[in-house]
Order: sequence, then structure tokens, then C-alpha cells
Amino acid sequence: MGVRTLDCRRPLIPFEEFVNEPLNDVLEMDKDFTFFKVDSESKFSFQSCPFILNACTKSLGLYYDNRISMYSERRITALYSLVQGQQLNPYLRLKVRRDHIIDDALVRLEMIAMENPADLRKQLFVEFEGEQGVDEGGVSKEFFQLVLEEMFNPDIGMFTYDESTKLFWFNPPSLENEAQFTLIGIVLGLAIYNNCILDVHFPMVVYRKLMGKKGTYLDLADSHPVQYQSLKELLDYEGDVEEDMMITFQISQTDLFGDPVTYDLKENGDKIPVSVDNRKEFVSLYSDYILNKSVKRQFKAFRRGFQMVTNESPLKCLFRPEEVELLICGSRNLDFHALEETTEYDGGYNKDCRIIKDFWETVHSFGEEDKRLFLQFTTGTDRAPVGGLGKLKMIIAKNGPDTDRLPTSHTCFNALLLPEYDTKEKLKERLLKAITYAKGFGML
Repeated sequence: MGVRTLDCRRPLIPFEEFVNEPLNDVLEMDKDFTFFKVDSESKFSFQSCPFILNACTKSLGLYYDNRISMYSERRITALYSLVQGQQLNPYLRLKVRRDHIIDDALVRLEMIAMENPADLRKQLFVEFEGEQGVDEGGVSKEFFQLVLEEMFNPDIGMFTYDESTKLFWFNPPSLENEAQFTLIGIVLGLAIYNNCILDVHFPMVVYRKLMGKKGTYLDLADSHPVQYQSLKELLDYEGDVEEDMMITFQISQTDLFGDPVTYDLKENGDKIPVSVDNRKEFVSLYSDYILNKSVKRQFKAFRRGFQMVTNESPLKCLFRPEEVELLICGSRNLDFHALEETTEYDGGYNKDCRIIKDFWETVHSFGEEDKRLFLQFTTGTDRAPVGGLGKLKMIIAKNGPDTDRLPTSHTCFNALLLPEYDTKEKLKERLLKAITYAKGFGML
């Protein structure tokens, strides 16, 4: 029938009802992935029925696909090096300056996208000019974080920020060129491809549009709640719409300098009043303008950047828009008891050590904000990966006897280096100081 479950916005039976958790617990994803990619004609793969798999299981399949692509790119590069006799880079290496991070990243990625887009599917390695350190994942995390902080700065004008929803949206009158929006799309794609979680705050409609859908009236509920409520009142109004509201098919917005600009939703819109008979058409056209037409230039460039990295990935056929958001942003639900269960210890520590017991009692006593700071300090992000904190492999290693030194971390390996403090009070004081003033300090 050509019907795809991913196209459904509000199913009569929730998607979660179809997920088979016992199957997800025992499924050997490495074998199933082989059936899916190699023996699809002769062997059945559960990835061909993604609605029965949870996001965690599917993300593992995507991880295998990404790693194989990286390995394949390295082999192709090695082959070309042998045939052509010149040394080619098997990795996607970015060397950037902290104070010119956008310019450097933009120029380098733009050159790669024009000359050989396949290089974007190589494993990413980032180097900050003038700084020592090998990128084992932590430097890339910091690179992503710094790029996003700068590009989502409201002062730049690329995005608008809604204080009520805490979400960003494309700024229609933005003067930034398309390459800047393409860079944001590439960054999101690279984050998925390199298994990094980003601190991005987009409404769900952005992920629906990334998957090829159009924004509609229902999407305004979380992206533009004020407009949504106004349009809902218009649809529900029982009086004389034309006489009482005096609306036409011409709308007004402000440009970058705060001056009003009019737009006709249909030809001669200023002469067509909105009535009971045509109000649904007005709502549809208005929603289409806000979510699609007014940001067409910006979003087209953004999506093009995203697809440069993910176009050959099974992302589109496996994941629903809300699962794509989970892949990019991680989960805000932090279960530290699950993290405690899966944490490993090194350097002489074990789960029965006094300091380890004191450590977990201290962390569990933290408020929500301090827990996020701790996670940011240790892993480079304040979000949980797909599947929750139980899927995060954290290591706590002994870093010498009692001392006044603060704890430090290797964000590349999710490792916390913890001195053996004499008292629980000192442990708490040192840990809080480390996570509170961690930016640009103590993260290796």
C-alpha cells in the first residue's frame, strides 16, 4: 500500500505498544546488522521492521553502519595512496583556532564539501591550534559545543530564541549567508556520525522537516505556541469571524531592523477577508508560511549540510523524528542509580571502597543542576545517551592519596580521576568546586 509508519503523526495505537522489549534485550545487533546490509535477500533482519525495535537498539545498528563506513573510507584512502603515490588523509582532520572557530571550521568543511563530500564520512579528529592533546572524542565534543554556542548566539541573528519554550528557530530576515546554515547542518550530521551528543534546542518540527516532511499547523504548538493559540481560537470561534476579527489573507511581520513587512498569503490577500468558510485555508497558509516559506532559504541550506553526512545512512528508514532528536540531543532524564550500576573502577578503587560509597552518596544528594554539571565535567555533555545513563560507561580511577588537588576528568573516555580524600565533606567540597568552575579547566 506504500504506507510508512514513520509518516504517521498521531497513531491510534501508540508507537511504544509495538516495541518488543524482550526481543530488544536478546537481539544480537551485530548479526542482525549483517543480515540487514549484506544478506537481506536470503536472511530476515529485524531492522527491516524498525517499529518493533527501541531507539537504543536501532542506534546500535546505526553505530555499526557508521563505523563500517569510516573503515571503508580509510581503506579507499589507503588504496588511492598506493595507486596515486601520494599520501592522503584517512581521517577528517579539522585544525581550528579557538578565537576564529567558526571561520576556520566553515572554510575547511566548505572546501571538503565542494571537493570531496565523501570525506565528511571519515572519522572526525579535531585539533585546537597551539594546544596539545590527541582527539579521542573529548576534543570533538568541545569543538561541537563551542561551534553551537557561537552560532546560536542571538546577537549573531541566525536564530531567534523563545524564552517561554526555551527553543531556537530560524530567523527569517537573517543576513547570514547560506554557508553558515549549511555548517550547522553538517555539525548535526557529524555529531550523529561520530556518536556525539549536542546541546541543541530545536522544536520537533525541525526534525520532521529533516526527514522530508513539511511543517503544518499542529507543529506550531511547540515551535510557535503564541501563534498556535491565536489560530486555535480563530478555528474555535463561534461568532462572525469576518465582522468581529477583521483579518485578511495579508499578514505583517518585522524585518531585521524592526520595521513592519507585509506578505500576502494568496494573491491580493489584503482584499480577501477571513471568514468562517475560509478560515481553515488561512490557518493552513499561515502555518505553511511561518514554518516553511519564510525560512526556506535557511532551512534548505541547513538540510543540505545534514544530508551531506547522513544521506547514505539508514537513519531515514529506521528512526522517527523524535528518535532523531534523541540521537542528536540525548535524553534529559538522568538516572544516576543506573549510572552507578554500570560504572567501572580502576587504580585500586572498587565499589566497596569507603570513598566510592561516599562519592555516590554525595552525587545522589546533588540537585538537578549540580548533577548536570557533574555529567558535563565527566563526559563533556549534560545529557544521557540513547537508552539512558545505564548505557554510559563511566570509569572512576584513583588519582593518588588525600590532597588539596581537585578531581579531574578525561572526557574522551568518560573517566573521573578522583584522589582518595580523607573525609566525605572534603570530597564534596572539592568535587563541587571542580564541576562548578570546570569550563576550560580540569577537562583533558
